[in-house]
Amino acid sequence: MAAAAAVVLVALGIANLSAVDGPATAIRQTVVAAIGLLLLVRLRRIRATQLEVASLVIYACSVLGLGAVVVAGVSANGATRWIGWDRFSFQPSELAKLGLLLALSVALGGARRDGRRFATGLALIAVPALLTVSQPDLSTTTLMVVAGGAMLVFGRVPARMLLLVVASGLAAAPAMIGLLRPYQMQRMGSFLVGAHQAPSGPGWAVQQARIAIGSSAIVGRSSGELTDLLARYLPERHTDLALASVVEQYGLLAGALAVLASLILTWRLVLGAREARTVTGALFTVGLAVLFGSEVAISVGGNLGLLPLAGVPFPLLSFGGTALLVHLTAIGLALGLRRDGTQRPLWRPPRLHRTRPRLARAVTSGLTAVLLVFTAYGADLWRMRGAELAEAAHEQMTRCIRLPAPRGQITDRHGTALATTGSAPEHAKVLAVPALLRDHPAVLERLAGVIGRRVAEIGALLGSASPATLWVTVMDDAGADVAGALAAAHLDGVILVPTRRREYPTGLALGPLLGYAGIATPSEVQRDPDLPPGEIVGRSGLEQHYDAVLRGRNGAQCVYVTPAGVPVAMGPRREPVPGADLRLSIDLGLQRLLTDDLARALRAQSNPRAIGAAVAMDPRNGQVLAMASAPAFDSAVFGRPQGAEALRTLATAPGNPMLEHASQAALPPGSTFKLVVGAADVVHRAIPPEAVVPTGAAYTLGGHTFHNWKPMGAMNLVQSLAWSNDVYFYQLANLLGAEHIIDTARALGVGSRTGIDLPAESSGYLGSPLSERARGGRWYGGSTVILGIGQGPLQVTPLQVTRWTAAVTTGMLVTPRLALATGTDLSGHFALPVAPSVRIPFAETLGPVREGMRAAVTGGTATALAGLPFPVAAKTGTAQDGGLQAGHYDNWITAVVPAREPELVVTAVVQGPGTGANSATSVALAGLRHYLDQRPRILATAPTVLVR
Repeated sequence: MAAAAAVVLVALGIANLSAVDGPATAIRQTVVAAIGLLLLVRLRRIRATQLEVASLVIYACSVLGLGAVVVAGVSANGATRWIGWDRFSFQPSELAKLGLLLALSVALGGARRDGRRFATGLALIAVPALLTVSQPDLSTTTLMVVAGGAMLVFGRVPARMLLLVVASGLAAAPAMIGLLRPYQMQRMGSFLVGAHQAPSGPGWAVQQARIAIGSSAIVGRSSGELTDLLARYLPERHTDLALASVVEQYGLLAGALAVLASLILTWRLVLGAREARTVTGALFTVGLAVLFGSEVAISVGGNLGLLPLAGVPFPLLSFGGTALLVHLTAIGLALGLRRDGTQRPLWRPPRLHRTRPRLARAVTSGLTAVLLVFTAYGADLWRMRGAELAEAAHEQMTRCIRLPAPRGQITDRHGTALATTGSAPEHAKVLAVPALLRDHPAVLERLAGVIGRRVAEIGALLGSASPATLWVTVMDDAGADVAGALAAAHLDGVILVPTRRREYPTGLALGPLLGYAGIATPSEVQRDPDLPPGEIVGRSGLEQHYDAVLRGRNGAQCVYVTPAGVPVAMGPRREPVPGADLRLSIDLGLQRLLTDDLARALRAQSNPRAIGAAVAMDPRNGQVLAMASAPAFDSAVFGRPQGAEALRTLATAPGNPMLEHASQAALPPGSTFKLVVGAADVVHRAIPPEAVVPTGAAYTLGGHTFHNWKPMGAMNLVQSLAWSNDVYFYQLANLLGAEHIIDTARALGVGSRTGIDLPAESSGYLGSPLSERARGGRWYGGSTVILGIGQGPLQVTPLQVTRWTAAVTTGMLVTPRLALATGTDLSGHFALPVAPSVRIPFAETLGPVREGMRAAVTGGTATALAGLPFPVAAKTGTAQDGGLQAGHYDNWITAVVPAREPELVVTAVVQGPGTGANSATSVALAGLRHYLDQRPRILATAPTVLVR
């Protein structure tokens, strides 16, 4: 059975060599194996009487061979371990293992006293061990020491002597670290820290061994170029990692068969030692069993990464003529000595009695347990991580170029395109894989014909590339016709990378709102490490906020490469998946109208730094029908290549056109804030809303006079809102106190972001006595007074004014939103989730405030809106702004229609003198009229798009 197990291992090794190194190497190993098997058969007839001379000769020859290596050895991989003749080589250290076992068997099996046997055994171990470690060959040295130590135990050397050796060895262990070479330290380090990233060295080797084992089949191998290519990634596949290679080539059962054959062979040797009729034969047989079992355990553990990859080949399985001959010879000797009985019998008088080898079965049982655990780990690796390792195997031999996915389009609520990417590429970059085209002149000629370049020119370009060059660019900007012709030609080794440009057909109308897409910046890559180099992402506006929806999933064209990175074949092509479309609540007609009117209002005054903004929102659900900003930028500037100077000019232009002013510009709200103060009054009734109080031209508090915008008489809350009576609100604010005003303002969303689906929204600023102290300032009585008319420590965005106007007139605080649905034409559009509206706690008391807004239109400061076909309610405001020149203000208006059941809020702000064409009221009036004129068409659009 031992001989049969050896034949199985030899056969598996030859089969592995045939698969990974070709028939020449397999035939060479077969010849050596045949010689070794003949020796095995012949040596089964050996007798113990011949052993003493044979052991002396083999031991002496091995020591002489080790000495010859020191003088004239052949070096490889940083070690000098071989003696070479022409094309043949011999490794004396393998013979030394056999010589050591034979010499120790004779020395320990004799009748000498324990001390002499112990000293002789140590000397026999020391000589070859010192010569071997100098090569350096630490793994073989370790095996010699382990086998020699086991022989001392089996030979019944007293424990006190063995403990002395063990203690000495432990004391000398730290000094042994200094003998390690750099590659040995690397092996140890990779085992301890688990490093396997570098495409060389032991860490990489162990990772490849795990891939080979974990991604293998149960039986057999898949045929094809990929299997052959993957085998090339396994280093030392014919020696140190031969077991992993066998599993990769022939399946898990082949690997299990190798381990099983090893266990059978080991146990047959151990049992043979118990049957041997001479002490010498028993010691040699059990020593060989331990040596063989240790080699197998270390090799299996190294293949699985459970032990350092120590450079110990799998006996009989790994390639190596010397090792194969020595192992087969040793097995033949063990089988012969087991049957020999010509020497003295095993029984002796009590003083010199030698029984069977001590602890032989216990040691072998330990080795067996280790191998079974290792085998179970390998099976678990295949079961638990097989898919992961198979993916890693495929990933490591592919190099892919990204095929960018077209971004989804953005449309208005009616489906009109606002931002789009062509479905067919207008331009493409043409790449060629040099290693695949150099030897295919026909393909090269066809490529040259399609792109209109000379064959010699392309050939020179390819020839100048290194073998490991993945691809070179042969045409940087192929037009649609050339790209289509190349796609139809399907030329092997030619890669077409489409370049699709983002188009923004609406110009200035939606630039700040849509934003733009561009190459990801380093900070964006840091936030999202999964972004590939050069990825196009949303950089601002809706493009940024919904980038994950719009971006899609990139495709890839892959190339299979060798471990050295040389392309060998085209890999799979994965077509890009376009991003989903985004449908907005915006009505493009209303958006253009407000944008044009804002631009006209700013042109009517001389301040180039002035800004304007307008918002039209449905107060019932927060859908934004228009959100205009001026000055603005055209997103198309970023859709096509632009000069750096042009982009720099845009970034530094007056008025900050890159900002979305409706949500990012915070300004003092002026008298529009009186809606908030009025709401605080109907809650806390500092002045009953119906009470008429005297006002006048000014109000004095603490020696400071606060002026009205014009002298007025006695008024109640409704009248004061209609005429924006500053003195009334000075008094009201003083009586309410800052806390009540601020609490009400916060309930209406002042000083916090509205939550609109845009990036970089400003929260504005709502000061308080506490916050002002924290900033190092002081809250005065006058601070509360001017807060009553929307001045002082207060900054808001036009979107916030729109939101609190909607809340005051409907009683509900909504979250503004721009996106309605997302999807594709094929899958339908899915309505996006809507943030729930929040009913404000004092909604039922706001009647007087709403009446005041209506009165402002029927006979107050907003009578310009009175001629509209539906009743309108509004509030105007004029705020002093320290950032503006003298005589210029932040001119506000916020209005709702219809007044009693609002379905649209329009808020506008224009910086400037506020007269003539420079009027926020004219902007709001145009927006309201457009909505009322187009109301059936706009409202015919469903608020959400159903899934088809």
